[in-house]
Amino acid sequence: MSVGLLLITHNAIGTALLEAVTRMLGRRPLAARALAVREEGDCDRLRALALDWVAELDSGDGVLVLTDLFGSTPGNIAASLQDRPGVRTLCGVNLPMLVRVLNYPDLPLDALAEKAIGGGRDGVMACRRSQGGTGGSTEACTH
Repeated sequence: MSVGLLLITHNAIGTALLEAVTRMLGRRPLAARALAVREEGDCDRLRALALDWVAELDSGDGVLVLTDLFGSTPGNIAASLQDRPGVRTLCGVNLPMLVRVLNYPDLPLDALAEKAIGGGRDGVMACRRSQGGTGGSTEACTH
């Protein structure tokens, strides 16, 4: 058994992130779904669908729910799942976060959530161009 993964995002952001990471890793080691929340969507229907998908994805080890923006409709749908047993919800999903999650598929839910937070935080960097001593320029990214 392993943790299930549910992304709840604006439009198809979650689907695009899952597809990108799957291509990068060549596999998807966790059961995962992406719920696209569109402006014209019915929130009650989407919440019910999210509950169904949590039940489907939970093989006994819980479900990690990732959403894009705290306080938004997708974030509120994700937050409504938080009180269910075996569900952890994190906001601010990004590609580095998702790469980290899928690189540690055997971790238990709480440890996987911590890995996700670290991956998301560590993946945010300021990139700058600097002049090298030989007249060339180099790229550098720092936290």
